[in-house]
Formats: sequence, structure tokens, C-alpha cells
Amino acid sequence: MQIMMLYSKIHRATVTEANLNYIGSITIDKELIEKAKLKVGQKVEIVNINNGERFATYVLSGKRNSGVICLNGAAARKVEIGDKIIIIAYASLTKKEMKKFKPSVLFVNKKNKIKEIKRYV
Repeated sequence: MQIMMLYSKIHRATVTEANLNYIGSITIDKELIEKAKLKVGQKVEIVNINNGERFATYVLSGKRNSGVICLNGAAARKVEIGDKIIIIAYASLTKKEMKKFKPSVLFVNKKNKIKEIKRYV
């Protein structure tokens, strides 16, 4: 049996852009993608702290160290620039894998620079 578990998340990122006329997805600073162990094209869930919206999209890579967090396409309607969001990725794990796996949680500042990385049991 496999169970969907938290894989990683970027906590309280600030939306820097919203581009309605793009094909879709979320553009994330490449540094954040790497530190959160995300992959380009990976499905992520977005939780908007400001308005309660919760939706899924996929990851695109943005310029390294730019701090970019840009919601593209239809997702741009679910955010405002300056909103705080949580970017969540899940993984399907076996019970055995669950015992050893520790998700990565990135805490970022207002400019989406990493303040702290925690690994939880």
C-alpha cells in the first residue's frame, strides 16, 4: 500500500507576479526549486493564505536568486501580487519509506529568500 505524504513545501512565499496571458503553471526561483527538491513539471498544490484559495498547478523554473513566485494562466486569477502562499508537493510512499522519509520545509522571508530549511519526521 502507498500513502500520499508531504514531500516538501515552501512556506509563506510572497507572490511577485501574476501573468494571466501565459500557458499555465507557477514560476519559482530556481534556487527555491532546488532547495525544496522540486522538479520542473512536478504537480504542486498552492494554498493562498490571503484568500483561502487552494488549487493545483505545475512547476516552471525562474531565474536563480530572483525571488520570483509567479502564478501563470488561469491560476493568476486566484492570487494578487503580495499574497502569501504555501507551495506543497506530495509523494506516494510505502509504509516502510514513511518511517525514514523526512519532508523538506523551506521558510522564506518577504523577498522569497530562504531563512531556514527544516526536515521533519
